[in-house]
Formats: sequence, C-alpha cells, structure tokens
Amino acid sequence: MVRTLLAPLVLGLVMQLAGCSGPEEGPEVVVYVSADEYVARPILDRFERDTGIRVRALYDTEATKTTGLVSRIRAERNRPQADLFWSSECFRMIELQQDGLLGRFPPASLERMNRTVPDAWCSSTGSWVAFAPRARVLVYAPDRLDPRELPGGWEALADPEWAGRVAMADPRFGTTAGHFGAMHVAWGEDRFTDWIAGLARNRTAVLRSGNAGVVEGVASGEYDLGMTDTDDVWAARSRGLGVDLVYLRHEADPVPRAGTLLIPNTVGLVSGGANPESARILAEWLASADVERLLMESPSRNIPLRLDPGELAVEDPLQVDLEAAATRLGPALDLAANGGLVGSG
Repeated sequence: MVRTLLAPLVLGLVMQLAGCSGPEEGPEVVVYVSADEYVARPILDRFERDTGIRVRALYDTEATKTTGLVSRIRAERNRPQADLFWSSECFRMIELQQDGLLGRFPPASLERMNRTVPDAWCSSTGSWVAFAPRARVLVYAPDRLDPRELPGGWEALADPEWAGRVAMADPRFGTTAGHFGAMHVAWGEDRFTDWIAGLARNRTAVLRSGNAGVVEGVASGEYDLGMTDTDDVWAARSRGLGVDLVYLRHEADPVPRAGTLLIPNTVGLVSGGANPESARILAEWLASADVERLLMESPSRNIPLRLDPGELAVEDPLQVDLEAAATRLGPALDLAANGGLVGSG
C-alpha cells in the first residue's frame, strides 16, 4: 500500500493553490536540481503525483555539479526563472544566500523543517534547509589494497608513499570545493597550504569527470585511492564494481569532533520566483522524514537527519560551521591554484 508523504496541512495548501488557478492550468513549480537525476527524478515524480503540482526540473551535469546551476541563478537574478534550488551540497547554496539571491522561508515552515537539524546546519537567514547528507570518504579497491595499508587521515594523502596513486575531482566544482573550505576552517591556512603542496608534489590526479569519475578510476586500477562521496561509491558497488570506502578523519585519534565531513543536501527559495507557494510546499516535502527515507533507500543511500540512520550512521562527524566553510571556499581554491594543484580561473 502506497503511503502518502504529505501531512493534511500541506494537502490543504495544495488544494488552495489549485483553487486559485485557472480551469486549464494547475499549480506548478520550477526547480533547479544538482542532485543526481537518477536519484532526484523519482522523488519529484512522486511529489507531482501526490500533490498535482506540476514540477518543471532542470538538472546539472556531473562535471559541473552545482556550480553550473548556481551560475545560472546568478545570471537570472533580474528575471528569475527558478522557484526553488535543490542542491546536492550546501556550500554553493550558502554563497547564493550571501549574494542575496535567496528568499526566506516563513518561520513556521523553518520550525517544521529544522526540528532535528543541528544548529550549525541551519541558515542564519532562514534561506535554506539541510537534509539527507552524504559523507566525504576515501574510495579504494580491496582486491589491491589491504585496509590496514590505508592512510589514517586526509593529511596522509600528501605523504610520499601515495605519489601518483591518488585521484580527486576538480575542486572548482561539486563537493570537493566545499571539502576544501571545511579543511581550511578546521586546519587553518598554513596547515591547509602544506597539504595542498604535498598533493601537488605527489602528482595527485585532478579529474574533470567529477566524484563518479574518481570512483571509476579506482575501480579500473588507474588509481589506488580517490577522494569522493559515499553516494558515488554505493552507486559503483550496485553496478558490481569492486570498490569499498573508508571514513577518514581530519585529525589523528583521539581528537573529538574531527572525524568525517558530512555534506547535506539543501533546498532554498529563489528570490523573485514566480511560484513561491508551490516552492514552499515542495521544500517542506523534500525536508521531511518520508523523503529522507526514500533517499536512504535509494541507490545514493543518503544519511537521514530525521530518522534513525542505522548502518549508515557516521561516528564522530567533523564539527564545522557550514557557513564559515563556505566563506573559506574561495581562499582555499586560490591556495590550490597557487600551489600548483589545479589551474587558475
């Protein structure tokens, strides 16, 4: 039996919207989506079926994940085309907030959506909401590397023994950028700069094919280790690729609150969107326990914030202010360019 995913209050609001529309036109919402289409499309299709609100979705590519849609929202600031932005990460969403391109959710909506969300993961302006994070992990092939040989933390990837053996996604795009910003906050500039220099000396491969390309490169034997996200590893394993993951720490044990970085999905209202009420309803629906369950059970295996994560629970996550990390993203990328790890611009 199919469960409804909407509370009676939300269903009532949908009916109100339908009543305000013409006889041939129902309510709709335009959403830009940087989450993987194969994960997001079934979620949005279900919302459309359950509510009658037509969803017009625009997706991004793997190589320019999130960055392309953020650039589009900026370019459309004088004539917004999107009502809502569903980002697979939080850092570029925060940049949109800082640029004044996001609207604000009503207080009652925020209270409902943020009830179980850590304070450090809540927008300071009420412009976006976090849900269903992924973890930043190291991918490896267990048939080539014994787990006991793996580095004990992220900084160890700069050690000479890993020269020519590690791949990462281009940090100018996607979650690698946010990870760099979080490292800059957690370690400070000098320590982060030293790490970048070590990666450059080690000839760390920087791939434009994104985190999925990193996992593919490890699976094929081109690289031994890769910096990536949990969802890309789970997707590869579901296709029969012989890869596994390890949750690396940002500090040596037993320093608390310095473990694995979690990067949440976020949903934000685009300022000036034509359908703010439909956008609010979709946002509340996405940031619900029911949708987090769907994402947890999807191939991406996102970690729920509003449910017991079970085996997906991450012990000792890195405690970092997401908005602070977003402000360090630019300086971190400049250091990566100046250190010879990536090209400039």
